[in-house]
Amino acid sequence: MRVVFLGGTETVTGSKYLVETDTTRILVDCGLFQGYKWLRKRNWQPLPLGIDEVDGIVLTHAHLDHSGFVPVLYKHGFRKPVYAHQATTELCRILWPDSGKIQEEDAKYLERHKLSKHENPEPLYTADMAVQSCKLFRPVEFNQTFSIGDIKITLTPVGHILGAASVVVEAEGKRIGFSGDVGRDNDLLMKPPKPMPHVDVLLLESTYGDRRHDDTDLEAELAKVINETAKAGGVLLIPSFAVGRAQLLQHMIVSLMDSKQVPRIPVFLDSPMAISVSEIYRTHHEHHRLNADQCNRIEQVVNYTHSVDESKAIANQQGPHIIIAGSGMATGGRILHHFKNWLGDHRCTVLFAGYQAGGTRGAKMLQGVEHIKLHGEWLPVRAQVRNLEGMSGHADFMELKEWLEVSKMPASTKIQLVHGEPEALEKFRDYLSEFTPYDVDIPDYMSILRI
Repeated sequence: MRVVFLGGTETVTGSKYLVETDTTRILVDCGLFQGYKWLRKRNWQPLPLGIDEVDGIVLTHAHLDHSGFVPVLYKHGFRKPVYAHQATTELCRILWPDSGKIQEEDAKYLERHKLSKHENPEPLYTADMAVQSCKLFRPVEFNQTFSIGDIKITLTPVGHILGAASVVVEAEGKRIGFSGDVGRDNDLLMKPPKPMPHVDVLLLESTYGDRRHDDTDLEAELAKVINETAKAGGVLLIPSFAVGRAQLLQHMIVSLMDSKQVPRIPVFLDSPMAISVSEIYRTHHEHHRLNADQCNRIEQVVNYTHSVDESKAIANQQGPHIIIAGSGMATGGRILHHFKNWLGDHRCTVLFAGYQAGGTRGAKMLQGVEHIKLHGEWLPVRAQVRNLEGMSGHADFMELKEWLEVSKMPASTKIQLVHGEPEALEKFRDYLSEFTPYDVDIPDYMSILRI
């Protein structure tokens, strides 16, 4: 076998690995490059292989940096099966069309403002194309071995988000493991990652290869913010990612209210995508820590606002209340409209609950800017701006080492560090080289590993 690293190398985006035998070619993950322009340009480059020569795709999970390139392949004629856990396929049916819609809106914006070198800028793919590409899905269960050509494949639950899996491929007497994004043992929503079966080579994610998570009592911190904001008579605004984060926030808020640690005030989930994702989490509750009663309890307490009119009506709500809305970094979405209503009120709080990339509104607000630009106008930031740290769904470097130990990976296993920024990769390689028996390497973009 051989592996060609088509993405996820020296960056935390674009995960895409070609596995080849003498007779079969598959892709493990098929992610979009996101972030810096030089990375995003890779999405427009033709893959260094004929699309028709790939016999199938296997996805570790639904996040776009691992799955969102499939509609691009579909656009160019790819019609082979895409295998993933059932929950992953359902999440992708929400995430891909939304991504396509954003691609279309971006193309229209570039054309309208003459910002593209192309006369008629095109989206990477459209929402309709994304919907059509979902026809390729072939759902598989965890621990169910299936085959593509002469390659046997098994998915093992790995926490992180609903449906997320590590992948083991076996052919020609060798086994290769793909960690995907590894979750945490003490995650409040997702179950701990299952051990990885023994493999000859492991592609291991390194997102937090140079960092430890804070030992923050998330519920206590959230309770403090809710109580302080409610006592001041203000509104708590929580920008949130739709998958995983919005579901965890709802659970924590409802639990705090039911245990009377915070007052029972109105809670709104103002994100159609997060509402749809929450329904998928409820349907597949056996794959996370919340049971059916807990999921149903969330729907009893939280007000779901689907339409634009329902979203606008929140502005008429009197007294303290909580609004969870996209987007998580305040780069767009309905949260911006709530910002317009409340950022100038010193009684209110904006609580960020996830990583804020440099240059985003979220990052700027956490840095303490006094004004923020929204829809062409500058608004004063008088609300309290807080950050709820420790909510990451990724294992840190110590937790990844512990996962390797629980997996009882043999000392002969060779580790390839992927899905990490350069500094994180280097520090994680040094750490594993010092404290584990493994041969650890960092692959380059487009490099080839023969096994």
